[in-house]
Amino acid sequence: MRVSLEVPAMIRPLHATDLPDLLALLHWMDAAPEREVLAPDARTLNELRLECEDPAALVDEGEEGVRAYCALSPFRDGLALEGPLAEHGTDLRGLLSRAAQQAEGAPVYAFCARDNLPVRSALEAAGFAPMHTTDFYAAPLERWRTGSEKSSGKKAQLPPGYTLTRELPLTEYRALYRAAEDTWAARLDWSPEQYDAHFAREDVRLLALRDSEGRPVAFAELELCAPDSRAELTHLAVHPAQRGQGLGRALLALAAAEAAQSPEIRTLRARAHDHMSAARQLYARAGLSHCRAVVTSLREGDEEA
Repeated sequence: MRVSLEVPAMIRPLHATDLPDLLALLHWMDAAPEREVLAPDARTLNELRLECEDPAALVDEGEEGVRAYCALSPFRDGLALEGPLAEHGTDLRGLLSRAAQQAEGAPVYAFCARDNLPVRSALEAAGFAPMHTTDFYAAPLERWRTGSEKSSGKKAQLPPGYTLTRELPLTEYRALYRAAEDTWAARLDWSPEQYDAHFAREDVRLLALRDSEGRPVAFAELELCAPDSRAELTHLAVHPAQRGQGLGRALLALAAAEAAQSPEIRTLRARAHDHMSAARQLYARAGLSHCRAVVTSLREGDEEA
């Protein structure tokens, strides 16, 4: 997608010389959970330089340097907005207006903490409508390492008649994903090569259950983030016809026991959208505590408005 570089004097493309100011904004965001927005993962200048090479990024420059940042990158059927990340009190209208122009009519998704009221207000004023909230849960893995009665790997037993496998053919994976009514549509478009490459990664685990007839009925995906000492339960799906039989609880315990085998991993994290009441109840009953909430918003493309 072609991006115009004709911008007002105070709002302009990101330059390499802006990276120290951007890094300072990222550390400012990290200092308080309510400031969270989708933002670069890098936290060093060299990493930031590499990560900011591709997105179409804009900054709002004040008298003392960069005071606000946002960027657009491909996402699903449109674009994802990084930011807006700004110092307290910065007027974000001009920055978001320019980002909308750069989108050239494509839908734009934004993600920020539920408690980030200034940014949520600015996004709504710019035409973004909230879609859903994703809640995140976490628990220390020590309970699975110490073999507590409720959560140890030995107690993570499957209901009778089910078997555990660590791989699924792409066709079965897609069918189960669709049946579980998840909205993570991008994965359904993976090529066989993308699918194989993802599950060949050393930090990715797949735990799937088959019923007595060999049909896949549930699966859990786990990603081990050793640098951050955490394991992410990125997805847990149970076929609607198999729900209410404890399969989700069994998979959660098995995934936690799997993560607990890596001594550098200290925390298990999971997520659930606001319509996923069963998952929310599962995590709460398993002892995971709610730790953050992120609102997904959408600014529809001009042709769809």
